Amino acid sequence: MENIAKKRWRLAYTAIYSRRVMLALAKEVMSKTNTNTHPSLVPDVDKVRITSMVKDKNLSAFTEFGGVEGVANILGTIPEKGITGSHDEVAKRVKVFGSNTYQRPPPKSFLSFVVEAFTDTNILILVCAGLSLGFGMKEHGPGEGWYEGGSIFVAVFLVVVVTALSNLRQERQFHKLSKVSNDIKVEVVRNGRRQNISIFDVVVGDIASLKIGDQIPADGLFLSGLCLLVDESSMTGESDPVEIEPSRSPFLLSGAKVEDGCGRMLVTSVGINTAWGEIMSSLSTDTEVRTPLQTRLDKLTFSVGRVGLTVAFLVLRVLLFRYFTGNTQDDNGNTEFQGSKTDVNDIFNAVVRIVAAAVTIVVVAIPEGLPLAVTLTLAYSMKRMMSDHVMVREISACETMGSVTVICTDKTGTLTLNQMRVTKFWLGPQNVEEKSSNAMAPEVLELFQQGVGLNTTGSICKPSPISEPEISGSPTEKAILLWAVSDLGMDMDELKRAHEVLHVEAFNSEKKRSGIAIRKKTTNTVHAHWKGAAEIILGMCSNYIDNNGIEKPLDEERSKLQNIIEGMAASSLRCIAFAHTQIPEDIDYNDKEKADEILRKDGLTLLGIVGLKDPCRPDAKEAVEACKHAGVSVKMITGDNIFTAKAIAAECGILDFDGHVSTEEVVEGVEFRNYSEEERMERVEKIRVMARSSPFDKSLMVQCLKRKGHVVAVTGDGTNDAPALIEADIGLAMGIQGTEVAKESSDIVILDDNFSSIVTVVRWGRCVYNNIQKFIQFQLTVNVAALVINFIAAVSSRDVPLTTVQLLWVNLIIGTLGALALAAERPTKELMEKKSVGRTEPLITNIMWRNLFAQALYQIVILLVLQLKGELIFNVREEVKDTLIFNTFVLCQVFNEFNSRSMEKLNVFQGLHRNHLFLGLVGITLVLQVAMVELLRMFAGTERLTWEQWGICIGIAAVSWPIAWVTKLIPVSDKPFFNHVKLNKTSPLCATHWNPTKRKLQHPSVVAMLRRPSDTITEQTTKTNAYKDNLFDRLAINHLSKNVQEATGLSNNKSGYESLVEAATVAKQKFDPIQQQEVIIQALDRAFPRPILSFIKRVVPPASKFSREYFAVFTTLFFAWLVGPCKVRESKVNGRSEKNVVYIPKCRFLEETNCVGMCINLCKMPSQTFIKNSLGMSLNMVPNFDDMSCEMIFGEDPPASTDDPALKQPCYKLCNYFIARFTTFILVYQVSP
Repeated sequence: MENIAKKRWRLAYTAIYSRRVMLALAKEVMSKTNTNTHPSLVPDVDKVRITSMVKDKNLSAFTEFGGVEGVANILGTIPEKGITGSHDEVAKRVKVFGSNTYQRPPPKSFLSFVVEAFTDTNILILVCAGLSLGFGMKEHGPGEGWYEGGSIFVAVFLVVVVTALSNLRQERQFHKLSKVSNDIKVEVVRNGRRQNISIFDVVVGDIASLKIGDQIPADGLFLSGLCLLVDESSMTGESDPVEIEPSRSPFLLSGAKVEDGCGRMLVTSVGINTAWGEIMSSLSTDTEVRTPLQTRLDKLTFSVGRVGLTVAFLVLRVLLFRYFTGNTQDDNGNTEFQGSKTDVNDIFNAVVRIVAAAVTIVVVAIPEGLPLAVTLTLAYSMKRMMSDHVMVREISACETMGSVTVICTDKTGTLTLNQMRVTKFWLGPQNVEEKSSNAMAPEVLELFQQGVGLNTTGSICKPSPISEPEISGSPTEKAILLWAVSDLGMDMDELKRAHEVLHVEAFNSEKKRSGIAIRKKTTNTVHAHWKGAAEIILGMCSNYIDNNGIEKPLDEERSKLQNIIEGMAASSLRCIAFAHTQIPEDIDYNDKEKADEILRKDGLTLLGIVGLKDPCRPDAKEAVEACKHAGVSVKMITGDNIFTAKAIAAECGILDFDGHVSTEEVVEGVEFRNYSEEERMERVEKIRVMARSSPFDKSLMVQCLKRKGHVVAVTGDGTNDAPALIEADIGLAMGIQGTEVAKESSDIVILDDNFSSIVTVVRWGRCVYNNIQKFIQFQLTVNVAALVINFIAAVSSRDVPLTTVQLLWVNLIIGTLGALALAAERPTKELMEKKSVGRTEPLITNIMWRNLFAQALYQIVILLVLQLKGELIFNVREEVKDTLIFNTFVLCQVFNEFNSRSMEKLNVFQGLHRNHLFLGLVGITLVLQVAMVELLRMFAGTERLTWEQWGICIGIAAVSWPIAWVTKLIPVSDKPFFNHVKLNKTSPLCATHWNPTKRKLQHPSVVAMLRRPSDTITEQTTKTNAYKDNLFDRLAINHLSKNVQEATGLSNNKSGYESLVEAATVAKQKFDPIQQQEVIIQALDRAFPRPILSFIKRVVPPASKFSREYFAVFTTLFFAWLVGPCKVRESKVNGRSEKNVVYIPKCRFLEETNCVGMCINLCKMPSQTFIKNSLGMSLNMVPNFDDMSCEMIFGEDPPASTDDPALKQPCYKLCNYFIARFTTFILVYQVSP
């Protein structure tokens, strides 16, 4: 038994020992073979040196670190797998290197908004309050004399607090939206897996993927990639793209944009340690953006206030005249003023009462609530739009979107679901129904796998052998890769190990193809693979491969393949073709030009064609129909071929497809591009689908539509869409598929890429405009009624029925609550049943005038009856009568608030139960009014009312409902009652755009061309002059600047010449060239009254030597403030010497603007036209853009547009306008004959 036990113990010991040996051996083997071990972060990393190396682009330091591999090792990163991404590691890196955020300057405090709320009007009212307080205490003693003045102080305080709170809330909302807008998704590799994270979560050591249109998320080093071009203009001001190379230029700066190619980067610095972070943290953010409608309402407020001031001055004169002529009596019927017999104190008190009555009229005339109403409406709508998947980047877009008449939309992802899958596969002319890998010869299968797996920017990650593959890339790439894995049995990792990539031509929306040159390592053969739009690739091929791997000539089968492509396209399939060819092995593929030449050679062999199905969104057709019903035309602009475009457009309802489509409705981009200017303008409105279009074609269509008078919204998702997004009235970028360049160029971001969300934007835009119109009608009814009542009462009976406190209560408190209530109205279906608001429609429509005058007239009549006969009718004291007037007036506004909910519908209560905020605010208004009358009598100057008297007030006010019902039955004309009420020739809704007048320019047509800044040859000239403007100069500059701002409808807060340059710059950004010229001509018309110009034209006949010399001398004397110092020169006119030339050594306007386009379109062309039309004098302006000099030759006609050197001048390399816009392309306009 003992031996058995020993044997057992020995056996157990041997087993345990053997297990320990095996485990130790396994650990040793794993330690030697495991490639997944992450290097640890080197302690005491010299992060300052690494940071400065990238910022300063220090190649010597880069070499000392051992290149990107050495830096990666220091940062504890495996280039292929990235960091582990564990929570502890990320936290450690954030602690050591910081987070990818930067400290912005602190936002404005509540106190700063309170200070800003003290506008000129509020200060005026406070002065009145101080006077009232002083006179009141003198007349009634300290015990009671402070009531009125103190009440005014309280009213102003409440208004200031409400305004400050509103502005504070708006700023916080802007900061919140800005945070959402800046939260870019970045693709990084962590632990060998690709994942999308927030840009704020990027840490030092991350491996980030870059593709066209991406914003570089942090400072870093180029790791790997192909043909990577980066736009660093936002950082350096240099417009030429920077080519990133591993050895010569590996540095990537945060905030720059990827213009072409793709690649991976190693993050070396984040947040405040980056160059971009340093810049952004030093900038203050100003969220006080004045929208065009706010600017116009400010002007309307000023205009109405000016009317009130005029009326008040008239009342003051009448009352003072009546008093000092002895035509006024006191309460006992005695004449108040009896010359020297009247005591000085009595005169003083009487004059104070008269002044107070005039001040009261001024107070009631100023519609303080109008600007606040816009702020509240825009803030409310922007918040609601976020919940509807719409992010507003430019607040003015809320207004303009309601006036859109044309939407130019993309197809993929907007009208379709962007969920592609391969449904058809053609191997040559043969349709493959079974599993694709079984239908082709092994050598064909290998070629196909090469073309799919290597000629792509997508990737496949399989974390474990049993897990599903994780595919990243564009929807098209993902669909093809998924098909290749499942049907072709493709192993992407094995392909990459077996082949070496030699050269790549990346895909973009212009070429619609991508190519790659690869070397197979086992055979050393080199193949070129192409992938792209089927008809384009087919045109590059001369042979095809059948399923047996036999290469055959394509001549006989080409038409059949074309029919196959058209058939798939007609079934709304996107057709992608693959082709290849074997190319020479001894080419130096590091020579980019030679490699491109070899790669782009035709004579390819077609491998096959796949058809991808991208279903239409279920709600797309309904959304398109809603647009049509609302008078908004929808045009589809796509890069797909014409047959796919037709099929999708018919499926979405853009085309009424009945088997026949007019050739005028569907065109290709190249066809539209090749039209003459007249043909384009004639056909642009009829086009509904443009296929195979380039970004240039899209931008060209936008320009044509705008010149036709349309308000155009454009969708875009690519970097090349930026010019069209900027050119459009409203740029709509896609939030999911859109690049950062597209988003930055847009006004609104559609977060879900859904076309129905665009319709939602239109609906909200109309709602914003409609709500503001409602409040204008409501507010002006108050102002008109109160103004007329106090004016008539003051003139007829010397006293005003509504005191200053009461009017402030109505105008400020009730108006503020009314603005809140009407701003809360949500969009209704009825808004989409009307046509778009035109550019030339006035802000206050005939319907509004009808409703406004009806309610104001009723209130005026009933309150004047109460004022004149109230004591007799109701048998009450004068104090009670005044309280009845005040209470009735306020209740009339409350009831009229209901009427203002709808300007046309008879049923003003429809949907009221769903607007809880409106009901709540009306309830608060009533409670406050009861408190004002019953509890705050000493402050409001009121008396308590009985239940019967309250019933009378309510009954009188309620009559406004049936009056409104009857009023809405009265038809009104479409022609505006008061054309002068239109604030300018554009609708305030589209105030950033100009509607050309009928005036004929010298050159009526405009040709738009896109050029790269690198194509320009003119260097920027250094500014050398320091101008010292005298008093006359400053007055002249301000006068012209004011008229330019009024003509454009776009004001600015600058002063002096800077104000003029700012006004011109805004005009350049917002208008096309012909509109810019019209704007300046209108500004000159405003600045120089027509009678004076006509007089000069008669006195100085244009066709004489004297007049030519006179105008030259006159220009040097009186217009040097505009163009700079200048002098008169002689020239030969018909062989005789004349001093008719003004020579400007350095043009001030060109020097200040530094923009060729502004010189031509905002100075040269309009000046020549204005002088000719107004004074009959020919003028030829000859600018020299090299030294910024200019000659003004009076009496000489300008040359034809084709012969004018100025119109052929390219932009400056450092054009201020270009740098300000941060875009890859700019618009350079030339005038054509």
